[in-house]
Amino acid sequence: MIDEQTDKPRSSFWKELPILLGVAILVAVLVRAFVLQTFFIPSPSMENTLKIDDRVLVNKLVYDFRSPHRGEIVVFKAPTEWSGNPEGEDFIKRVIGVGGDHVICCDPQDRITINGQALDEPYIFSADGERDRPADQEFDITVPKGRLWVMGDHRSASGDSLEHWQQSGQDITAATIDEDEVVGRAFTVFWPVSRATWLTVPKQYDGIPNS
Repeated sequence: MIDEQTDKPRSSFWKELPILLGVAILVAVLVRAFVLQTFFIPSPSMENTLKIDDRVLVNKLVYDFRSPHRGEIVVFKAPTEWSGNPEGEDFIKRVIGVGGDHVICCDPQDRITINGQALDEPYIFSADGERDRPADQEFDITVPKGRLWVMGDHRSASGDSLEHWQQSGQDITAATIDEDEVVGRAFTVFWPVSRATWLTVPKQYDGIPNS
């Protein structure tokens, strides 16, 4: 009797195992498709916040309920003009201006201003005591509704809104990203473990007024 009772649950377990594995795989696929996804950093455009080969975790659900906010780091499908790849390519940048924002570079202290408020940017790339300027040329733009002005933290090594504003002859639509092209918000570096950190919005954005 003891042998028969122990054999039955073992047999049941092996019969159910393929179903359990199938459910686990399905859940993983659904999570990746709709909730969370990992991305690796292929370029220096976001240094030193993100370094080449860092792995970040991206929340793909958050922007189904709200628009991106200033200061957030977002992954988006780059326009063909940005990537040169007709099949599409994922870029990662920081949101500087949202729809309606008036963004100017630069004030007398060499800071970008948004809606008249100067923005200190402690995350801008620096090395050997030298810090990138907030922009390599002056600009004065208003972000169209439903679009985003995005820039890399490594300003001198980033193909971003400012570069495409310059290259397009100051076409603001070509220089900005449609909110619908945003894949999600990068919220943590999880690899390598030595660099694991949360990607929070810097407090300097707290005082920026709405347009």
